[in-house]
Amino acid sequence: MRAYKSKVVTPIRLPDRDEREENLQQAGYNVFNLDSDAVFVDLLTDSGTGTMSENQWAAIMKGDEAYAGSRSFERLQSAVSDVMGFERIIPAHQGRGAENVLYGALVEDGDYVPNNTHFDTTRAHIANNGAEPVDCPRDGALGDEDEARPDEDDSAFAGDLDVEKVRELADEVGAENIPAVLVTITNNSLAGQPVSVENVREAREVADELDATFVIDACRFAENAYFVREREEEFAGESVADVAREQLSYADALVMSGKKDGLANVGGFVALRDDPELDGLHAKARERGILYEGFTTYGGMAGRDLEAMAVGLREAVEESYIEDRVSQVQRLGDMLAERDVPVQRPTGGHAVYVDAAEFLPEIPPERFPGQALVCELYREGAVRGVELGSFAFPETDRPELVRLCLPRRTYGADHLEHVAETFEEVAERRDAGEVSGLEIVEEPEMAELRHFSAELRPVGGSEERKEQGQEQEATADDD
Repeated sequence: MRAYKSKVVTPIRLPDRDEREENLQQAGYNVFNLDSDAVFVDLLTDSGTGTMSENQWAAIMKGDEAYAGSRSFERLQSAVSDVMGFERIIPAHQGRGAENVLYGALVEDGDYVPNNTHFDTTRAHIANNGAEPVDCPRDGALGDEDEARPDEDDSAFAGDLDVEKVRELADEVGAENIPAVLVTITNNSLAGQPVSVENVREAREVADELDATFVIDACRFAENAYFVREREEEFAGESVADVAREQLSYADALVMSGKKDGLANVGGFVALRDDPELDGLHAKARERGILYEGFTTYGGMAGRDLEAMAVGLREAVEESYIEDRVSQVQRLGDMLAERDVPVQRPTGGHAVYVDAAEFLPEIPPERFPGQALVCELYREGAVRGVELGSFAFPETDRPELVRLCLPRRTYGADHLEHVAETFEEVAERRDAGEVSGLEIVEEPEMAELRHFSAELRPVGGSEERKEQGQEQEATADDD
């Protein structure tokens, strides 16, 4: 049962089939290039796309827009301290701004940075500062090709960092070349799977062994804490708020996008533990924050945005909110599984992940089955998801996943039903041999970010023939 009711509504429309076809072609078969008005159910991301509460909107009216010494900054600082246990924060306009601030101060040429699995902007910021991002997920976290997909009994914390892989990396490249150990909670690139507190403790230990800074990417810390409470015996019966503080307490630093579990539409921050050994890092990160984001008491955000995030952080660990949030994602996963859609189980806290390689077995990896599925979902139902496989992460060994990311407190049961029905229609086209693979025709220089702006075209199948016919018609008209 939903823990809230709607007070403000936004009209949406379902474009007709011809319009969707045209939109897809004009977007270069990249749904990032679609206008939001052309999308009926938008599951591209949960980052800044959710619905704020009445208390957040009320807090906006108290925004102190002072350049320095803002009261709104003090309220955000207090919320971070109370909810997350960190006293020192450097605000930023969003999570990738915070990544730029911290990783620019922490890593340099020749470094290696292990993580349970790097997400796109994390990988890009580390690489942009000359370091090598190294994924260290748990073996078989999402199942090997010859194994069944893990079920809820043997995959409780599939997002964990493999600390032995970190030690092996240190043996190979030298501990002195690993300035930081990262853990992302939940593990977004690995189907949104959670990380246990025990694993975070192990990560703390290996970071100490290497004399490295231990960083938690905490943008979905509350959702992760919910899974810990439900699955890790030590924390059964604890509040989500208490679990969150315990899990974060092992980190030296946090990177936070307030657009996720800050429940805000913009904003983020770096937080550092109040430890004299971290004074140098804090000073360097603070300077970068001023250079790239703005003065330390606003960091690229208006005072009203600081206020909204301060309230949102406290709401994110409320039991009624977090239970409703996670259960809605689980409902969508169940609806798709009932229709024989190969979804990663158990579902994560913010998104349902579909195995596109299994759903579209006729499309080889080099033709981007995940991106093909994303395009078909838009074509059939104006549903926008995102590919997180070989298109988004080139030159990595990632599964061909499509993420359906639910904005917080935004969609209802009828929207979820529309998504499920859209998958049924895509399956019909697949069975009729009408789904084409894709090839890239234009992409940016930075491969880590190509999925944001690259353009593609169909290869093989009815779509390529259709485009060729349209091109021939256009040439005839010109003649």
